[in-house]
Amino acid sequence: MRGRMPASWESDLSDDYEWVPLRLPPDVTRVSASTRLSIEAEYRGWELTRVRLYTDGSRRVLLRRRKTAADRLGDQPSS
Repeated sequence: MRGRMPASWESDLSDDYEWVPLRLPPDVTRVSASTRLSIEAEYRGWELTRVRLYTDGSRRVLLRRRKTAADRLGDQPSS
């Protein structure tokens, strides 16, 4: 279900967040997609930042969640 991110989305990414691009196939209904994304938000802390609907009915979705202090320490280069 993970997908590639549209190029225009990459310029807006902040280092304060974790980012997950998803691709939802055309057979996933809007209600089903909403339910899946609500579960991710409720139990894993993700929030929806962007959705792009394509003419074939597929969707690209960008989720984000704020990094924890431990995540941010792990991102720093070691000396």
